[in-house]
Amino acid sequence: MSETAPQTKSRLQAVRAAIESGRLRPIKRMLLSLQPAETALLLDSLPPAERELLWEAVDPDDEGEVLLHVAEEVRTGLIRGMDDEELVAAAGELEVDDLADLIGDLPETVTQQVLRSLDELDRGRLQRVLTYPEDTAGGLMNTDAVTVRPEVTLEVVRRYLRMHGNVPDKTDCLFVVNRYGKYLGTLFVTRLLTNEDDLTVSEVMETEPAGISADQSAAEVARLFANRDLVSAPVVDSEGRLVGRITVDDVVDVISEQAEHSIMSMAGLDEEDDIFAPVAASARRRALWLGINLGTAFLAAWVVGLFESTIERVVALAVLMPIVASMGGIAGTQTLTLIVRGLALGQIEWSNARPILVKEIAVGILNGLVWALVVAAIALVWFHDWRIGVIIAVAMRFIMPWRNPGPQRILMSPRRGSKDYSSARDTTGPPSRNVLSPAWQSAPRRRCSRGSPLPRFHR
Repeated sequence: MSETAPQTKSRLQAVRAAIESGRLRPIKRMLLSLQPAETALLLDSLPPAERELLWEAVDPDDEGEVLLHVAEEVRTGLIRGMDDEELVAAAGELEVDDLADLIGDLPETVTQQVLRSLDELDRGRLQRVLTYPEDTAGGLMNTDAVTVRPEVTLEVVRRYLRMHGNVPDKTDCLFVVNRYGKYLGTLFVTRLLTNEDDLTVSEVMETEPAGISADQSAAEVARLFANRDLVSAPVVDSEGRLVGRITVDDVVDVISEQAEHSIMSMAGLDEEDDIFAPVAASARRRALWLGINLGTAFLAAWVVGLFESTIERVVALAVLMPIVASMGGIAGTQTLTLIVRGLALGQIEWSNARPILVKEIAVGILNGLVWALVVAAIALVWFHDWRIGVIIAVAMRFIMPWRNPGPQRILMSPRRGSKDYSSARDTTGPPSRNVLSPAWQSAPRRRCSRGSPLPRFHR
């Protein structure tokens, strides 16, 4: 169940009231009833001093999970305040997939101790999930896919699953592979449960969805899930071997992170920043964006200065200038919003950029013409001078299609964030020879450093 804003506000108020009164026991009881992500949200919402007190009340068994969900800057501060033993204990409570999220942020000494605590199989899995870049399907996938062979019967599959006792969360299907691990198709759980026992997997499996390449971008994966209403999908390497699966909850995380990043980056901010970061650090981060804005403001002031003598003689122009600038800015913002949304949804690419650009310019021209007449009429009534109305109308007519060049720059520039991931490779071991070859493994997420080997250590 998703958490609502009123719930968060109520909890935050209760936590702050308890901290101010010096009573930590109610806080501990509250935290025991919360999920790690909900606890992380509270930590993100508190100033540093109160955050430290709340962190002390978190159950040690939940510390690792909570660290995964807080903002990156908050996580760094919490890790800095923990000793090595606490960090090793917190990491030891995590599955291999969650450990992949955290290990890049741990101190070197703690990383060495954590790696020593892993067996050879888990260490290999950790190495594999860290091989792929974080914003690709390989970096998004879980490696806990359950695989079956096409020649076995459904009765054998069901008996094996009952013998095993459990399946990974959000398992709506099993993946069919050959003896070499190559992906062949999907066996949905509904078909497994409703078909006759003597039917083989190959007789009831689906060949769709096709395997998603491990090098495919996370944004493309999100669009694929949205377009096909997928709950889970297989991930394959360059040779077609199954290396993992992606589930819808991971895709929801991608969509949420992309939306947050888009909103924050439009103001030159980072979504991983601590909202209670020191004043000097926050001011330094915002300085570049403010400097750019100041430069453009001086450019506009210089253009206005070129007409200083005219404005001195006709004061009405100074009165009406903000109207022209505001209307042009709003028109540009509307176009910019549509273009950014189209890029995010994959509706706009190089192939259709030109007609979109022409259409938006035409919309600007039409709106400029209509609103130029409206403003000209108002100016005529206000100042009783038809020349003022004409000047403002001409300015509105030409400024609205061109006031904000941002959409044109976005359309005519390469897609942001495109990278070459050709170096990503699968490092799985030899394929299993079992009739049923479950791969109960673990999954990487998106906050750790990818594409580099784990540090060496000595026993």
